[in-house]
Amino acid sequence: MSQTMAFQLEVPDDLARFHLPEGVQHRLESLLDQQDRGETLSAEERSEAEGLVNLADFLSVLRLRAERAAL
Repeated sequence: MSQTMAFQLEVPDDLARFHLPEGVQHRLESLLDQQDRGETLSAEERSEAEGLVNLADFLSVLRLRAERAAL
């Protein structure tokens, strides 16, 4: 059984703020670059990268939904 939930969220005028901070973005890129080079990430690094990717995805979805709501 699925449920629908509605809530109101106050969104700041500056939607560009919905992104990873620069240092966090660089860390994510570093981990992904390591992986792309075929270097093995430790379990901790894999977990960190996965969490950062999930956070970046969440912020992107939030930004897109806020843009749609503003139309």
